[in-house]
Amino acid sequence: MKTIAVIFGGRSAEHDVSIVTALASIIKPLELTKKYRVEAVYIAKNGAWYWDDRLKDIALFASGKIRQLVDKTSPASIQFDGGLTLIKSGSGLTGRKQQLKIDIVFPAMHGTYGEDGALMGLLDMAGVAYVGCGVSAAAIAMDKVLAKQLASANNIPVSNFLAFSKTELTDQLSTAVKAITNGLEFPLFVKPSHLGSSIGISRVSNELELRNGLEVAVHYDSSVIVEEAVGNLIEVTLPIMGNDQPIPALLEQPMTLPDDFFDFQTKYMQGGKKGKGKASAKGAQGYSKIPADLPKDVYAQAEAVGIQVYKALGCSGISRVDMLIDSVTKQVFFNEVNPLPGGLYAHNWAQAGISGVNLVQQLIGYAEERHAARQALTTTFSTNYLQQF
Repeated sequence: MKTIAVIFGGRSAEHDVSIVTALASIIKPLELTKKYRVEAVYIAKNGAWYWDDRLKDIALFASGKIRQLVDKTSPASIQFDGGLTLIKSGSGLTGRKQQLKIDIVFPAMHGTYGEDGALMGLLDMAGVAYVGCGVSAAAIAMDKVLAKQLASANNIPVSNFLAFSKTELTDQLSTAVKAITNGLEFPLFVKPSHLGSSIGISRVSNELELRNGLEVAVHYDSSVIVEEAVGNLIEVTLPIMGNDQPIPALLEQPMTLPDDFFDFQTKYMQGGKKGKGKASAKGAQGYSKIPADLPKDVYAQAEAVGIQVYKALGCSGISRVDMLIDSVTKQVFFNEVNPLPGGLYAHNWAQAGISGVNLVQQLIGYAEERHAARQALTTTFSTNYLQQF
């Protein structure tokens, strides 16, 4: 029986979303397969790692008791030994140290230090198989500016945009605002360049809102992207899995108003913007249409663009491509890629006929396939270079 470590939490603004993804969409279906030993590895907001079966219980986090567990438990450590081994000090009278070799890692860490390639680099160095994109694809996908630049280089349409560093917005805000108002047309979207889950995003219609939106976005990130809104908008998102031959799920259409957007509140909180702020068990499942209600030619075009983006960025295993459609011109624009999508990804595949249990097994298969291909590569080179010293 192979041992799978599900790593979640982390030092990211998407910490809480990561917990739900791990426990509901990954750990639970993995255990239902009865084929794997599943280990929960939680990274606290301060960066400490914890390895404990009690971390599989959502009530621990919902109640706030996770803080007590963390305070009373010694952090775990990892050992690189031709793979990855979890280690933690023992408890009770024996105090025996525990350690466990990991066969496959299933990352569930959204955002910074997780799906941005940081965790993938660590796992590559450890030489362990893992689900999802590699370092370069994850890093590019999580950088909205780089992703759009790469898409444009591959003749994939994107809406007009400008990008700014935190220094530019902090020291020369008026200059940046002038460049935006001269170069782009309202309405605009202001976004942190490296975050997901719609955190820190603002839709702005005038200069005052623009300034406020820039201040919010730069609070979360070191760079900010400002994009022109697409007219006659239809938003769609396409979950994809696979390596060299990616397989699309169903195009999903968020049910938002023309002047609204699919923000964090709508995605994860009951009732969306009109709700009472209570967490919903269904998340955004009641706010989207699967499959998207599109003419056949537009549907086919959007699906093709999604696959093209997946390949252009070098994605593997799992990703979700978000696109914007002008319903009048029927033009499909690439918006962004989520290299580690959450619960909505699994929900979409369920609508396409693949259960959560089957989905995680397929994703593990792709992880093993990719790992085997990487292991077959030659990464060392023998020379006489050192003999001259």
